[in-house]
Amino acid sequence: MVSDSAPGEAHLQKFQELLRELFQFDCADLDFGIYRIMNHKRDAIERFIGEELPGRIAGDLDTGQLARQSQADADFEDARANLEAALGKDAIDGDGKLDDRYSTTPLGLRYLEAQAADEPGRSRQAVEADTYNHLFTFFSRYYQDGDFISQRRYSRNQRYAIPYNGEEVYLHWANSDQYYVKTAEHFHSYDWTAPNGVSARFRIEAANVEQNNVRGDRRFFVPMVEKTAWDDDAREVAVPFEYRPLTAEESGRYGNQRQQDKINADAVEEIPQLVMDAREAFDALTGEHRRGGNDEPVSRLEHHLRRYTRRNDSDFFIHKDLRGFLSRELDFYLKNEVLNLDNLDVAGEQAADGWFQQMRLIKSVGNEIIDFLAQIEGFQKMLWEKRKFVVDTQYCVTLENVAPDFYPEIVDNEVQWEEWRKLLGIDEANRSVSFLESHPTLPLDTSHFDAGFTDRLLASFDDLDGMTDGLLVHSENWQALRLMDGKYRESVKCVYIDPPYNAPSNEIIYKNGYKHSTYLSLIHDRVLFSRSLMSDDAVHAMAIDENEYERTSLLLQSILSDMKHTTVSIVHNPAGQQGQNFSPSHDYACFAYKPEGRQIGNEV
Repeated sequence: MVSDSAPGEAHLQKFQELLRELFQFDCADLDFGIYRIMNHKRDAIERFIGEELPGRIAGDLDTGQLARQSQADADFEDARANLEAALGKDAIDGDGKLDDRYSTTPLGLRYLEAQAADEPGRSRQAVEADTYNHLFTFFSRYYQDGDFISQRRYSRNQRYAIPYNGEEVYLHWANSDQYYVKTAEHFHSYDWTAPNGVSARFRIEAANVEQNNVRGDRRFFVPMVEKTAWDDDAREVAVPFEYRPLTAEESGRYGNQRQQDKINADAVEEIPQLVMDAREAFDALTGEHRRGGNDEPVSRLEHHLRRYTRRNDSDFFIHKDLRGFLSRELDFYLKNEVLNLDNLDVAGEQAADGWFQQMRLIKSVGNEIIDFLAQIEGFQKMLWEKRKFVVDTQYCVTLENVAPDFYPEIVDNEVQWEEWRKLLGIDEANRSVSFLESHPTLPLDTSHFDAGFTDRLLASFDDLDGMTDGLLVHSENWQALRLMDGKYRESVKCVYIDPPYNAPSNEIIYKNGYKHSTYLSLIHDRVLFSRSLMSDDAVHAMAIDENEYERTSLLLQSILSDMKHTTVSIVHNPAGQQGQNFSPSHDYACFAYKPEGRQIGNEV
């Protein structure tokens, strides 16, 4: 038999499961970065989800108009049961109408009185289930695979609303209020702990990365299985990884699809065999973490291998104002879907107080959840926006600017001479101070020298900043632009952007399925920041191909709205690329410049 509270309980459990997903409770065993912060708040969040939330809602339902409506509903059900027990079920028809023969009897009069009082009411169970259902519907519609997607709902007939403010032409995309974080390869250590206290650490030991934005063979995270080590004192399993292209033998074994999944599958089989003698380590790796979609057990090692390899090459979003966005959307949801005018009209004026009480309850609970979520999202935003430390600085200096006192040390530096041999074809036989004196334009790279040499060299310049006539920053490009903003604001004369083309053969990783929206959010913030660096006569140029040309061109015009825009077609492959219907043979260069600024026609 199902109890009266079962419907409410089912909706509560469904909502609690969603909240645990929103707060990433499946990551409780991770101990790095944002997950470490989450773990500090996890007890408070769990207490809210498991105890405070149902208590708050139950307490509110037992007060005010909702309690009176609930009591009226209970009184009506009691009167109905007493009437049917005494006079039979035929005394009331299917619509709840009392047979006229019993309308003057005491039981009949009590039934009619209770029916009139209950006319606008809803049962406590129905209101409770409805409240949890609304909260679930609201939060689930904006959450997808770890990100909050700005799908502004409008109505049931017209699903989405664009935040239009009267612009003549408005280019809108779903992720415009989010930072798109293109993670590339982070190579951080990844730590997790099993229930038996054994910890595991994945770390990159060797990484063969792409250089200078030149794409080569695709790279994979390959566990160095034979180097897996168990530290009995620390109770830790260490698994080193390589990040590299596959060998010919591995390419044959793993084929052309889902290679990383197949690499992981091999590792799941092989790694536990190396720690079989350490029973607790073996149990930590092979113990069941969860059930998969086919109800097959997924071991802890398999779960974390998937998470680690995905975490290092998957991109994600950080909302710029999650609290503001969800709060506005919650207000809209309450007015548009909770305060249903059709239902309210049918129920009558007597039901109004109950509806408004339920709306206040949903808003109060919803805003408390939003506050929790906003704290976490805000922390990630703060980390992303925080100006990053410069971890290493080196200089390239031509010998004409280096005092002769340094030449003997330069002659003795094997690495510098090897670089000159590779880049410039300089014969080792020329290695002498006199050769350096006669070749003043040779570039010296301080990265090949120790810190003492570099410090003395830099100290020998009277105005190092004034002599520095070029700057190369190796960084995530958005962070590099922020780093340069203070010193180079409004002083850069040319900005050239060569982003990934988003072609089918070279797509970036789309977390939410919005291919073009994601791409535009990636480009938007970088172009916006580059705008602040440009001088009055600067030129902005961006290379693009046919996959994103139209949308990117509109984006550039919206950000650089005070500039004139021109597109130049560039033939890059006269033979053409093979396509399904058309074979494009050109890219585009999108230019923006001030009409009264520099003339670039001849330069192009």
